[in-house]
Amino acid sequence: MASWTSSQFLYEETKPWGIQFLERFKRSGRLSFKQYQALVFILTFVAYVAFHAARKPNSIVKGTLSASTIKGGWAPFDGPDGPALLGQIDLVFLSVYAVGMFVAGHLGDRLDLRTFLTIGMIGTGLFTALFGVAFWADFHSFYYFLAVQVMAGWFQSIGWPCVVAVLGNWFDKKRRGMVMGVWSAHTSLGNIAGSLIASGLLRYGWGWSFLGPALLMTFLGIVVYLFLPVNPPTVEAERDGTEIDSTMRLGDTITESFLESRMSTGFDRKAVGFMAAWKIPGVAPFAFCLFFTKLVSYTFLYWLPFYVSHNMIGGEYLSEETSGNLSTIFDVGGVVGGVLAGYMSDQLNGRAITAAGFMYLAIPALFLYRVLGHISLTINVILMFISGVFIIGPFALITTAVSADLGTHKSLKGNARALATVTAIIDGTGSVGAAIGPVLTGYISAISWDAVFYMLMTAALISGLLLTKLIIAEVKALLFGSEEEVAASSSSPASRAPIDVLL
Repeated sequence: MASWTSSQFLYEETKPWGIQFLERFKRSGRLSFKQYQALVFILTFVAYVAFHAARKPNSIVKGTLSASTIKGGWAPFDGPDGPALLGQIDLVFLSVYAVGMFVAGHLGDRLDLRTFLTIGMIGTGLFTALFGVAFWADFHSFYYFLAVQVMAGWFQSIGWPCVVAVLGNWFDKKRRGMVMGVWSAHTSLGNIAGSLIASGLLRYGWGWSFLGPALLMTFLGIVVYLFLPVNPPTVEAERDGTEIDSTMRLGDTITESFLESRMSTGFDRKAVGFMAAWKIPGVAPFAFCLFFTKLVSYTFLYWLPFYVSHNMIGGEYLSEETSGNLSTIFDVGGVVGGVLAGYMSDQLNGRAITAAGFMYLAIPALFLYRVLGHISLTINVILMFISGVFIIGPFALITTAVSADLGTHKSLKGNARALATVTAIIDGTGSVGAAIGPVLTGYISAISWDAVFYMLMTAALISGLLLTKLIIAEVKALLFGSEEEVAASSSSPASRAPIDVLL
């Protein structure tokens, strides 16, 4: 086995059985490069739709589990400390998810991504189902739910580094913002699908709310194993008559001399170490920015249905099922936000400008949702949608296009694999914030929902401020029009380093 800093690979890549089967029906005996790209896009998209769908039941059943015993709650969550206990469950899941992300990213650059992703999907399906099994088995032990969430968090952490790394292998940097902006809709669509499935099944008993997404996840895990092509060389894909090396990323950061060197020397199978990946310019500021961005996003993910059902809208309280369905509007806004953020960042060549701008706009959106959301259902829907646009937009941008950009950064000189590791560092750091937000909400909401929203607005402000240096660098790049002119305008290494993130 490879050590934490080893660059050894622990697998031999092979063509998936499903692709071998499909090729039997092709006259040429081989899929085209664009067909492979479409297949990768669709499979990684639906895979992460399933991952997020498997996370939503926890938020949908919160109201049911924490209801008073008279209303049919579920011990140990039916007491006065029920919301706090549910917050602890969320904390455990997201903490394990965050730590597991760092480990999974390190292994993802050294293992067969297709097999590793399949393990994550089937494991997630199993432990999502086991949470629901407590309903039929009449389990009431807090430690049972805790243990199940520990394992669910670990298997969930495998997914993100794998899907981003695979997608980064097939799409070049020039279109990455827009492509990944559209692709990042899986987060919101997964939340919507999970909410609708869990809410729809809730009437039959809360255990079914977990079993439905679990079966979907397991089935798609098998499909991914049979059909997902990890990178072009594995399936002998060709573009413009030239075989593409996965470490070349099909991007514009590869120089002609380097290509010639690679063709003469063959594959360099080295993977970047964990600490070396942290030193890639731009990784640290975006990672800490995502810490606060995910704190806001995941607080909504885990608590929005509960918030809607426990606050009057238009003079009445909504049912738990209706609240769960209504909360999907936030994710509909997220679909628009992800695409819009990706498109704008491509047009501006400014990932930091776009991400920070969205987070700054999220502050008034959050304020207005809290202050005006109770007036009527229509106003609540509109403000929830706008909040989703500005909160999920930068979240989607940083976890997709930014991670892929930095994982193929030109400082690596094309001779190392870092996509899964960098993705894990950025999203893993963000997941620490995702763990903190929901558990704080569990305690703070018992005192005041106003305080919860002030916490979220403060987090949004800090996330934007963390990108200030990168924003300045991007603005200089826009004004001067070239890296050389920007570098000449400042002699300090600190001001030059962020430019490397952009180009």
